[in-house]
This record gives sequence, C-alpha cells and structure tokens, in this order.
Amino acid sequence: MKRVLITAKNSYVGNAFAAWTANKYQMEFITCRNDEWKKMDLSNYDVILHVAGIAHVSTDPNMENEYYRVNRDLTIDLAAKAKQDGVRQFIFLSSIIVYGESSSAERIIKKDTIPEPSNFYGNSKLQAEKGIKPLASEHFKIAILRPPMIYGKGSKGNYPKLAKAAQKLPIFPDIDNQRSMLHIDNLCEFIRLMIENEESGLFFPQNNEYVKTSEMVRLIANTHGREIKLTKIFNPLLKLLGLKVGIINKVFGNLVYDQSLSVYKQNYRVRNLKESITVTEK
Repeated sequence: MKRVLITAKNSYVGNAFAAWTANKYQMEFITCRNDEWKKMDLSNYDVILHVAGIAHVSTDPNMENEYYRVNRDLTIDLAAKAKQDGVRQFIFLSSIIVYGESSSAERIIKKDTIPEPSNFYGNSKLQAEKGIKPLASEHFKIAILRPPMIYGKGSKGNYPKLAKAAQKLPIFPDIDNQRSMLHIDNLCEFIRLMIENEESGLFFPQNNEYVKTSEMVRLIANTHGREIKLTKIFNPLLKLLGLKVGIINKVFGNLVYDQSLSVYKQNYRVRNLKESITVTEK
C-alpha cells in the first residue's frame, strides 16, 4: 500500500481525494504554512500530493509577495526536500490560470499555446512549475496538473454563486460561451491514476463536455425542481460590461482546453455534466 502525504489539512481537493480513495492508500496530512515540515523525514512517503497554496485571485499588491512565497517558493523547496529524502513521486496542482483570464472571444488552449499569466496568482503557479521541472528524474517523478475550474459539493469560488442564483432567480442570461471545467470526482480519479501509474509530466484534466454557463444554471435549477427561464435580452449589456467588469468575464467568458490535451490512456471521467450537478446539489 502506497504512502501518500497531502499538504494542507483543510484543502478541498486534498480532503476530497482522501475520501475518494479511502483505505486504498496510507494517507497523512500536514500543514506547510510554517517551517515544521522542513524537519520531517519525508522518506516515509511514496507520494506527495501538493495542493497547499493560495487559490483565489487577488488584485491587492500587498499580497503579491505572499503569493510567491506560498505558491512558488514553498512548492520548489518542498519538491527539493522530497527528492533529497527519496520520495518517488511529487504531484503538483497548478491551474489553467497560467494561461490568463477568460475572454469574451473564443479562447482555445492547444498544445503549443504559450502560458501568459495575467496576474501574480497565475504567475506564481507558473514559476512554481518552472522551478520544480528540473528536479524530475527517473527516480523522482513530477506530475504537474493544470486543471480548469474545479467544482463539486462544498467547493468554493464561482460555482456556489451560480448554484445560489439558480435557486432564486426566475430568469438568467443566455450567453453562448464555453468553459472547461472539472468535477471533483473526475479530478480525484485522475490523481489516483497518476499515482497508480507513477506518472511524470504535464497534464490537463477536464470534463468530457465543455460547459455553457446558462446551461449549467438550468441543470442546477432542475435538480432543485425549479424551471429557470433563459433570456438573451441582457446579452448586449453584459457583453459591453464584460470589457470593464472582471466578474462578467469570469462567469460568461470563454476559456477551454482543446479536448485532445485531456485524453488519457484510462478513463477518469466518472461523472458527465448532468451527473456531476446531481451529486453536487443532492
């Protein structure tokens, strides 16, 4: 039985993965915000699942150093110690944010798309990737995951806001957008396969279907026994505001991975969109 160390005791992804793979691995959690981990003997672990970090986007310039300290420096230092102590695999949860924000125009990320972070959150993740890649070797596998927006029961971010809107609003804007998203169960199964196959490299897990925001809201409403009317009457105003109001682009913008990037030799997409909404809302 493999021994897995998960960074961040209160991590949404870390706790979900522990529940998903209950009794399959020997798992422990640690907090990395202080330096106590530096005194640990990591040779007791086969895998480190590094999910600790600052996950939300901030525009406060006073936070910039903290983002780099936690998201970049901690990741590099932890990976270096893991290699030194003989850990066999290091899995790092990066983000689609390394490619910048969503757009009102079509945005399809392909294999040759060059990352262009638009904020220090995205850049701190990208710099962490660059810092740990040289550490990879035959005996120290490094798997870097760049998931899109993660959602599921208990998730944070924009999904709970959409779910609340779906349960209260009688109408919702019908804008034709596309987003790559990843249900937490699909992500947990993907991470399990990374461990089982001792993978190394760069990976782009996502759901099998792109998400249209209004369609997601409709599915959420239906799960709660409600019908919500989708209308295009607000579209001109929203498209105009989208150029000036960041939250509009986050909700209705376009940002997807080309599906070919996310194909894996084994199936990890255990939930389709409708099923994922049902298990999340029920």
